[in-house]
Amino acid sequence: MINKNIIALGFVSFFTDMASSMVTSILPLFVVYVLREGVDKLGFIIAVATFVSYGFRFVFGYLSDKYDIVKPFVLYGYLLSAITKPLLYFSNGWMSIATLRGVERTGKAIRSATKDCLISAYSEKGGRGKAFGFHKTMDIAGELSGSIIAFGALYFFGQNRKVFSNLFAWTILPGIFAVIIVIFFVHDTPKKQKASTVELDLKDDISLLPILLLFFGFTFFIFNDSFYLIKAKEAGYRLEYIPLLMIILNLTQTLLSYFFGLKVDKIGAKKVLLISFLFGIASILSLYFNFIILGFMLLGIFMVSSVNAMRAYISRRAKNRGSVYGLFYGGVAISGALGAIFTGLIWNYFGENIATGISSIGLIIIALAYLLYTRPLHVEV
Repeated sequence: MINKNIIALGFVSFFTDMASSMVTSILPLFVVYVLREGVDKLGFIIAVATFVSYGFRFVFGYLSDKYDIVKPFVLYGYLLSAITKPLLYFSNGWMSIATLRGVERTGKAIRSATKDCLISAYSEKGGRGKAFGFHKTMDIAGELSGSIIAFGALYFFGQNRKVFSNLFAWTILPGIFAVIIVIFFVHDTPKKQKASTVELDLKDDISLLPILLLFFGFTFFIFNDSFYLIKAKEAGYRLEYIPLLMIILNLTQTLLSYFFGLKVDKIGAKKVLLISFLFGIASILSLYFNFIILGFMLLGIFMVSSVNAMRAYISRRAKNRGSVYGLFYGGVAISGALGAIFTGLIWNYFGENIATGISSIGLIIIALAYLLYTRPLHVEV
């Protein structure tokens, strides 16, 4: 039985990610084909959003552990994101978009580590994979809904700038719904102690670093889904149909999230993470050979399986969960941001095939290093 607080958080994520997907399903197209900015500029926008979104999670995860603050960070994070997304309506260049995406992703940074702590606190000891799997299912279902809305808008109302801008503005509605649910239906975690601070000893969590570092390396080389959208356009897909590929991506994740959550509980996070790496490599190779739809499906499998595995792994192994979740997201911030800049520059100056080839080689090297480190895989924690 899943705790009612986790169910409520699932609906919070559903509406928030609906709004996010209304933006991310079309923003790369808006930047490159409406505003006529280059792919390198898109890379910088992705880098800013990724770094801010993940980079400050360690700070708020640490503060959550130290001062025992959970729900307030969750609430303020969702509120900031809900307010900021609609302001993209007024954007007229890549720098204003990067700024707004950075501010909006600050909300993500504030809430993410503490939200994972809340899920951990209200999940059964032997069913954390199931809890995170359920939450991720709701998360991706929201993204799926947002992609459907984006496709419908472009298909029925056209692909002009006004339609793109109106989609950004309408994100205010699901954002408000999410904030209301947090306020009235999500309970804070039980307080650890009456004192104002909690002593931390991060040395206890050093053993988690090798797996984290390997995951960061994989994050550097795997394409952000925005580059997948640009690849689809370059491969000949019509602009109004490209959000359908995000629907495929999100539907794949929705259907498989709970499954991989159960697999984490059954066979262990390390094995599921290895499986996710194989799907990530296959996804990039599919792009290289222009199997675009297959590439999106495989990317969805990689995303949902790797995230469920890493979140459950930290939940089970970390003593200071908020800090380690923050460290995890901080590493993803740095590796994802640098990877986006690297990919954007390589793509812009040397072409998509070179960028895809370099990504494939890098992913294979990281996967082999992970396999060597984790052998024998039957030793699971």
